[in-house]
Amino acid sequence: MNRSILFVFLFMQSIMSAQVTERNLSSEKWQFRNTKEQNWLPAKIPGTVHLDLMHNKVISDPFKDENEKKVQWIENEDWEYQTHFKISSKELENDHIDLVFNGLDAFSEIYMNGKLLKKTDNMFRKWEIPVKEFLKEGNNELKIKFRSAVNEGKELAKKVPFTMPESPRSFVRKAQYQFGWDWGPRLVTAGIWKDVEFIFWNQAKIENLKTEQKVLTKQKAELNIQAEIVADNEGEYSIFINKNKENIQLKKGKNTVQIPFTIQNPKLWQPNGWGGPNLYDIKISLQKESKILSDKVERIGLKTIELIQEKDSKGKSFYFKVNGKPLYAKGTNWIPADSFSPRMTKEKYRKLIKDAKDAHMNMIRVWGGGIYEDDEFYKACDENGILVWQDFMFAGSFYPADEDFLNNVKEEVKDQVNRLQNHPSIALWCGNNEIDEAIVNWGYQKQFKYSKEDSLQVWKDYKKLFHEVIPNALKENLTSGKSIYWPSSPSIGWGHKESLTEGDSHYWGVWWGEQPFEMYNEKTGRFMSEYGFQGMPGLEAVKSMFSGTPDLSLQNPVIKAHEKNTRGWEIISEYMKRDYKVPTDFVKYSYISQLLQARGMRIAVEAHRRAKPYNMGTLYWQLNDCWPVVSWSSIDYLGNWKALHYQMKRSFEQQVILTEEKDGTLNFYAVNDGLKNFNDVNIEIKSVNFDGKILKEINLSSTGSLLESVMKFKPVQINSLIAESDKNKVFLQLILKGKGGKVIAVNQHFFSKPKDIQLTRPAIKIKRITAEEIEVSTDVLAKDVCLMGDTHFSDNFFDLLPNTSRKIKLSKPVENIKIMSLWDTLQD
Repeated sequence: MNRSILFVFLFMQSIMSAQVTERNLSSEKWQFRNTKEQNWLPAKIPGTVHLDLMHNKVISDPFKDENEKKVQWIENEDWEYQTHFKISSKELENDHIDLVFNGLDAFSEIYMNGKLLKKTDNMFRKWEIPVKEFLKEGNNELKIKFRSAVNEGKELAKKVPFTMPESPRSFVRKAQYQFGWDWGPRLVTAGIWKDVEFIFWNQAKIENLKTEQKVLTKQKAELNIQAEIVADNEGEYSIFINKNKENIQLKKGKNTVQIPFTIQNPKLWQPNGWGGPNLYDIKISLQKESKILSDKVERIGLKTIELIQEKDSKGKSFYFKVNGKPLYAKGTNWIPADSFSPRMTKEKYRKLIKDAKDAHMNMIRVWGGGIYEDDEFYKACDENGILVWQDFMFAGSFYPADEDFLNNVKEEVKDQVNRLQNHPSIALWCGNNEIDEAIVNWGYQKQFKYSKEDSLQVWKDYKKLFHEVIPNALKENLTSGKSIYWPSSPSIGWGHKESLTEGDSHYWGVWWGEQPFEMYNEKTGRFMSEYGFQGMPGLEAVKSMFSGTPDLSLQNPVIKAHEKNTRGWEIISEYMKRDYKVPTDFVKYSYISQLLQARGMRIAVEAHRRAKPYNMGTLYWQLNDCWPVVSWSSIDYLGNWKALHYQMKRSFEQQVILTEEKDGTLNFYAVNDGLKNFNDVNIEIKSVNFDGKILKEINLSSTGSLLESVMKFKPVQINSLIAESDKNKVFLQLILKGKGGKVIAVNQHFFSKPKDIQLTRPAIKIKRITAEEIEVSTDVLAKDVCLMGDTHFSDNFFDLLPNTSRKIKLSKPVENIKIMSLWDTLQD
């Protein structure tokens, strides 16, 4: 070996030996047991006790049949996990060895070789423990004892002199939805739910990186990179940022180092629909005497974001300004995508976020009753231009404010904010879901017979936690420009008129209040962050509820058990009677329930978008499911799009043409959420019968400019378009055109509810173009065409106009495609 090669080899060896290194302990052989039992069983890490019991065939899958009821005993037991592993003499030569638990659920004691290292009490915190002195060369034992979160919560509840609603869940820092919700099962887990690892390091390591945007122009982005570094010794070190070198002086212990960094001619991170979500990799290396001690890579995006609240004649605005422009937020609410979070995969995260992008969404609200999602969720949002409204994990209850609880929350906020703040997708941090409303509107104080002092204490505790501790912790841990904080969503309950004139609104007059869908036209707030309606999941998801041959009947106890809202079936059927003929056949009922859900949400979204700029956001409840269930989701647990998701894809288009029927007239609105300007727009309006005959045609013109706004056209008398006797037989075809006749948007308007439409039987035909593309055609109007097959259809649940066809792409080839339309349900 010549000298130069030898030098390079030795130099690389010295670098490698000095670097921070990691060793994943999750892949070791783990065991678990009930503390009442003697026998150990194999376990998988990351995981939960329920999954391990399933893998060992101790319990049946709680998602199937009525098995959920049979596994409730698990939450009352204590559990132990252990592994045995070897440590080499080489590993012990490192100056520091840290044992890192990225997630322990939730009350645990950690033992290394029989010695207690730490007690934990928070599922959402990262636990990092120096363990070198407890390790030995050769065999070592790591054991974690989990105490029942339910029992611990009950003990904590005894310390409060009044009854807390939802006790004991509000006393434990743990995913609240695990205690049961009106769309999810009660499966209170325990276990090592995220990876376990050793971190070996020498001399110094980078603990945390924060990027601060100081100046952002077309010419340059001036950043401040804030590195938190722990050093064993005082001295001179070097930091490289993307190969740019800075010499720094570190003291012994913790250091915070500020390093300027400039990006020339930066490309902005843009939300979906406005441009590319451009990202930059910031590579940072800490070195001493040319040896790499520690390095990190952060992927960032450059953007500006503000929450604008300005008083006006109708109340106070509420909207986001992104990169200097007002953004109309279109999107949804996110719940955990599995009751057992450890089995969520990168692929499932990415598919769900891509599904949101494909439906033209630009914002997702992470609901406060779930978890702070995995890094893969936020990476997917970064890469797809989806802004994240991030709730902290508190929902629908009262919470304590004793010193231990507040300190625990403060550390939780620190861990999560440090982990997430560099993601460009983060738009807003919200204290909680519906707790302000719960205190003010839900009548808990009356139900539990609170004294005046008790009620005052609840409000005092609320203010302490959500108006002091959390926002102060945010300020301590966030760099400037990333601290948009909103204490509670909604800011005002839906029963109060102010909820529609300021702040964000959760409107549940439809569904909970059983008000008609048309009430959405009257109840539009400044930013609609929650509203929704239930629909059945896809048939495959229904079948997955059964361990054996499925019995598809609304009376089947298994299907009934997978509807968690106590009045769900009753409410769905009541709304269905109003708008549709209620089928007796299960498959048709399932189809109609999806159409009903999509119809309600379409009315809501179109009302919100017509109200722009008074309304500047619409986030429906909810995107996804955590198990196979009848719920508010637009995508079922198996990942299949329901009619609602297809409808949202249409309703969230950047440019739409919308109608409003009022007092015998039709109002027409052209809405543009994009950055492109459209001049000389006009609407072609054709009244067409269901056979395709054009009865009348008019044109509404405008010389105005359609730029990031709403254009309202001159109203038209309905009786000038169609006769009263034709309302069940005629629809309007609407085409929005721009300069030169270019089509901007299309839509249809029907004058009757679906149950009253006088349809004739369509001859729907499918022609195969390729293995992965078909063409669907019809002779007469085919309303709400549903394609069924083991594939994803690029469009579905659509109206196929008379004598037209539509090309549909398939995610994979499939032989047998079945078709249903609304006509089929009107014949029973």
